[in-house]
Amino acid sequence: MRRSITVTSALTSTVEGLYHAHHNWLTGWLRRRLGCPHSAADLAQDTYMRLLQAREAPQLVEPRAFLATVAKRVLCNHFRRQELERAYLQALAQVPEEVAPCEEQKAIIFETLLALDHLLDGLPPLVKRAFLLAQVDGLGQGEIARELGISLATVKRYLNKAAMRCYFAL
Repeated sequence: MRRSITVTSALTSTVEGLYHAHHNWLTGWLRRRLGCPHSAADLAQDTYMRLLQAREAPQLVEPRAFLATVAKRVLCNHFRRQELERAYLQALAQVPEEVAPCEEQKAIIFETLLALDHLLDGLPPLVKRAFLLAQVDGLGQGEIARELGISLATVKRYLNKAAMRCYFAL
């Protein structure tokens, strides 16, 4: 237990030091990439939150390079979330109004999609696509094979790979 407190204290002091020394620089760096000061401020905070959630205090030689690397990952997640939200809203626009989900259901569905996207992150695009065709669209393995132009054995392998990712994530 003592070691955990020491690591947490070291991590907090490291992040606090990084925040005081480089927060303005990081916010400006993000603002130049986003063009929006509000989004830049939010993503800078997300960057520092990610650092606080780390298990160990990093040994930094180049703190700005380190912050930029973490911020790039946060930025990629931000863009991916925007893309997913745009696709979700386009799909909702196709649903007849009388069967469309209420706002609360829409929010729950979107958060579930984000969690699923995060869970499948790192899998090859075709593996993700096969999994989503099976789980979200309800297609059978033969239909997925035709849709993706791959063999049935490959579909089975892809679905197994995605299912294993989900299993080990739980």
